[in-house]
Amino acid sequence: MGEEHGEEDRRGQARYTLTDTKHGQVWGACAEVEGLFGEPQRGTYELFGWVPEGDEVCGWAGRRVWLVPEDEDLGPWLLDDAESLGQHPGTDGLVLTGLDDCEGPPVGHRGSVRPHDQHRWLGTCREFARVLAPERVEPPLVLRDLVPGEALRRALTAGTRRALDLGEAALVIRDDSGEPLARLLLWTRADAYHPSAPEAGLIDLELDGRFFTPVPEHARPVWEQWLTGPPETPGVWAGLDTRRRGAWLDVVQERACRRPRPDQPAGHVYELDGRHITDVPGLHLALGEAVNGPGGYFGGCLAALDDCLRGGFGYTSPGTLLWRDSATAREHLSRTLTPDGQPYDLFAGVLDTLTRGRDARRLGLIADGEGAGQAQCSRVMKP
Repeated sequence: MGEEHGEEDRRGQARYTLTDTKHGQVWGACAEVEGLFGEPQRGTYELFGWVPEGDEVCGWAGRRVWLVPEDEDLGPWLLDDAESLGQHPGTDGLVLTGLDDCEGPPVGHRGSVRPHDQHRWLGTCREFARVLAPERVEPPLVLRDLVPGEALRRALTAGTRRALDLGEAALVIRDDSGEPLARLLLWTRADAYHPSAPEAGLIDLELDGRFFTPVPEHARPVWEQWLTGPPETPGVWAGLDTRRRGAWLDVVQERACRRPRPDQPAGHVYELDGRHITDVPGLHLALGEAVNGPGGYFGGCLAALDDCLRGGFGYTSPGTLLWRDSATAREHLSRTLTPDGQPYDLFAGVLDTLTRGRDARRLGLIADGEGAGQAQCSRVMKP
C-alpha cells in the first residue's frame, strides 16, 4: 500500500477524518495520509560496564523492558518496545532505546540497573546514563486531497498563527468497509496548504509533525492488513513474532473501543485455541478470539481481563471456557518476572483471574489436558 494509502471505501466514505475533540466539528476528510508511519522519538540510554546474562542483547529487546535500580528505594522504570543498538564503540557500555514517555528514571540518575524483559534478566551494569538524542526535523503529517470543512476554510483564510493552531484533534481511521478502526489523538497546527484539485476544492494540508506520534514502522504490515477489513478466520496473527503480535493487539484494543460487541447469552461455552499462546500478546489475542471471534478483544492485561469478565465485552456470566492445548501457555508463561524482578507465574495468574477474581462473575474453566488442574478449575461460577 506504500506510504500513501487509503482510497475511499466501498460506500464512498473517506478513510481519514480529522475532527476537533473539543467541539466535535470536522476539520476535513481525505483518502490518503502521508507520514502516518514512521519512527517515534525514542529515549536512549547507555549502560556502562555491561555484563550480559545469557545471550547478548542485540536488536529488538522486548515489548516491555524494565530497568530495576540497585537502589531499593527507587522503583523500576519501563522502556516500551526496547531495542539494543549493541555496545558503544570503544566502550564497555550497551546502548538501549525505547519509548519512555510515561515512565522513566529520575533526572540525573547514574546508579547501577539490571534490566529484564519480563521473562529473563538481560544483564547488569555498573552505571546508567541517559544519552541526549540529537535534534531531528520531524516530517509533516500530510492529508492529501482533503475536503476541508467550513471551519478549516475560515482558519486557512485568516492565516494567523492563532487561527492555524487548530488545537487537539482526532484522526479517525476507517477500514475498507467503512467501519471505524482507530482514533489517533494529535495536536494540530497547520504549517501549509496547497490546492490539489482546485476544481473540486481539494487541498493538501500539512500539519506540524512535532505534535504527532507516528505509528511505528514495524507495525505497518499489521495496519495495512487491518485496513482491508477485520480477519475472517481466527489465528491470522499466529505466524507473527512477538513484536508484531503486540502491534496486532494494539489494533484489536483500539478497534474494540470503536465497535462494541453484543454479549453472548449466559451459559455459553467458549473454546480457546491454546496452540499459539507462546507469549503475552498471543495469550490475549487467543482469549479475545475465543470470546468474540476473529480479531476479537477480551482484555490486554490481567486488569483489563478482570474488567471484561464483568460484562459488556462479549461475555455474560455464568459461562465455561474450554482451554485446549493449555500446556503450551503453561510452558511459556509460568516463569515470568514482575516489574521489580520477582518471579511470577503468569499462567497461574490468568487461571486465578478467570475463576476466582474479586467477585463471582467468572468463567468456569476446563483446561484441556491438565489432569488435576482440570478438576480444580472446571466449576462454573454463579453470578
